[in-house]
Amino acid sequence: MPLPFLTADRAIDASGEFSDEVALPFDDHDRWRRPYRPGPWRVGAAAVLLLLASFVLLAAVIIAAAGEPTGALVVLFIAVLVIASSLRLLRVGVWVSRAGLRRVAFFTTTTVAWPRIRGVRTVQQPVRWLGLPRTVQGQALIAESQGGQALPALLTDHNADFLGRGEAFGRAADLVEAWGDEYRRG
Repeated sequence: MPLPFLTADRAIDASGEFSDEVALPFDDHDRWRRPYRPGPWRVGAAAVLLLLASFVLLAAVIIAAAGEPTGALVVLFIAVLVIASSLRLLRVGVWVSRAGLRRVAFFTTTTVAWPRIRGVRTVQQPVRWLGLPRTVQGQALIAESQGGQALPALLTDHNADFLGRGEAFGRAADLVEAWGDEYRRG
């Protein structure tokens, strides 16, 4: 069974071998894609939430067996919320397509068309460590709108996808910049 998310940051060239040289490694550029793999911190947090959800589901079954259907439904609803949160956490990140750039946060999603973006570049600036209020000096991938204002940082080297994975941040930033260069022109 093919697992396309495992090859997100490496393209398969015509000979069937993996290649890091292809700028836009996907055939269908109209489909929204994340040009990098989710990081271990993000996947680990989602796994812990799913583990918690399994215990909450077990509690719902025990409450239902004890004859409290209302309580079981409330606990079941909590389990569904925890599962939905873990799935949303895995979707957080930057997604690209021919249509534009999409920044998916936990509660919001912002889409900007490529013609409205003046440039995408990597800068040195204070960044939030794992999304917490604490800031450290690091790299961030930012997009500037046509009006000259910078949008919120798309990626940082200290977020849940790239903490401790500097090379992966560089590849992801290069891929997003390549998508921007390709579609801002045309």
